[in-house]
Amino acid sequence: MDSNLDAYRVSEEPYYRPVADEVELYEAAYSVRMPMMLKGPTGCGKTRFVEYMAWKLGKPLITVACNEDMTASDLVGRFLLDAQGTRWQDGPLAMAARFGAICYLDEVVEARQDTTVVIHPLTDNRRVLPLEKKGELLRAHADFQIVISYNPGYQSLMKDLKQSTKQRFGALDFNYPEHAIEAEIVAHETGVSAEVADQLVGIAERARNLKGHGLDEGISTRMLIYAGSLIAKGVAAHAACRVALVRPITDDPDMRDALDAAVSTYF
Repeated sequence: MDSNLDAYRVSEEPYYRPVADEVELYEAAYSVRMPMMLKGPTGCGKTRFVEYMAWKLGKPLITVACNEDMTASDLVGRFLLDAQGTRWQDGPLAMAARFGAICYLDEVVEARQDTTVVIHPLTDNRRVLPLEKKGELLRAHADFQIVISYNPGYQSLMKDLKQSTKQRFGALDFNYPEHAIEAEIVAHETGVSAEVADQLVGIAERARNLKGHGLDEGISTRMLIYAGSLIAKGVAAHAACRVALVRPITDDPDMRDALDAAVSTYF
């Protein structure tokens, strides 16, 4: 194992609560190095799942937060100028492929399509990455796997993955867990009582029912953990919910009133 990847090892077991057979399916996919796509709403546990699987499999994890300004060079690498002259520096994708890490492209749909096509040769039987500027054809390490996450709720003509990209991946669907499991996660992550966790999940479910009726996104599990963490620190439940749940997701006064009313119902 190359020392370059020591910093990318997941040293402690991340808490992840399986909700179905996703752990077993991912392990099987990794055993054949199938590229994987995790689909689901923001804040539902996709990133935590990848961290958990990297820890379970004992593989380094290199995560890239994709954005619309990201270029192919940001992923692949570039020549840098220093006191000794020019030197090549691998980008995160090339480093993962060279040394055998899991490369996780988070919210890949945010990246430009001309950037995402650079992953194509790594996602079929070739498993290569052409470093054109360097004149090198990088053959992926046997342990290398590529994983992307994708929020279908955001897809549009402007922001969607090409079919030629999607069909290179296996896919796992993620969603917010059922009530009891989500309450268990919130209680574990924040230290609040089971009763408070149950109430927070109830508020979230009310908000998720409003998605498409004035709300673009529902309240995520991540947001519930923020709210629970504030409550655990002694912040009043109403105030914690206002700061962590209601204000971040809408600026509409009527929608805020409706969500504040939902908070009052539970607390």
